[in-house]
Amino acid sequence: MLKVGLTGGIGSGKSTVAAIFEVLGVPVSFADQEARRVVNEDPELRQQIIAHFGPEAYTGTTLNRSWMASRVFANPGQLETLNSLVHPATMREGDRWMQLMAGRSPYVIREAALLFETRAAGHLDFIIGVHAPAALRIHRTMQRDGLTREEVLQRMHNQVDEEIKMMLCDAVIQNDGQEALIPQVLALHERLLHYTISV
Repeated sequence: MLKVGLTGGIGSGKSTVAAIFEVLGVPVSFADQEARRVVNEDPELRQQIIAHFGPEAYTGTTLNRSWMASRVFANPGQLETLNSLVHPATMREGDRWMQLMAGRSPYVIREAALLFETRAAGHLDFIIGVHAPAALRIHRTMQRDGLTREEVLQRMHNQVDEEIKMMLCDAVIQNDGQEALIPQVLALHERLLHYTISV
């Protein structure tokens, strides 16, 4: 079974591309969803986060996401600490999911913004990048998340440069509003099916 990564910067449209793959019957795991689950359900991780950030990090057993965001996105050191705690647990969850999917599909997709930043790409066989111009990504994220332009730029600053990220990918889907997404995904789907036959 081929392990495929799907990545791109904030607002690039990864989730939209992932949804098209899901319609084609390809199993997709979403790193953000896994991270949201593990920070609430993994008691050891919860203790580590409280130890580093204080009891305000949680409301009961649920991560206080707005409180944490206000601290980590303005402080690279704090963000690095949080990532160093959450990403290993999320990667373990992703690996467990991939093992469960073995034999169910020729390939599976792991969608994650930080595949390269967390070195998760090293566990995968093929990486797809989703590219969109910075201005469009900023606009989409502001609309989707209700953030200010400055807040979006702050989050973009914490990711690998988009152009460098795309150069590291095995294939790139353009999501610039000019080129239709579905034909690009269908062509890539066929390529991956043939790739799995040949390996």
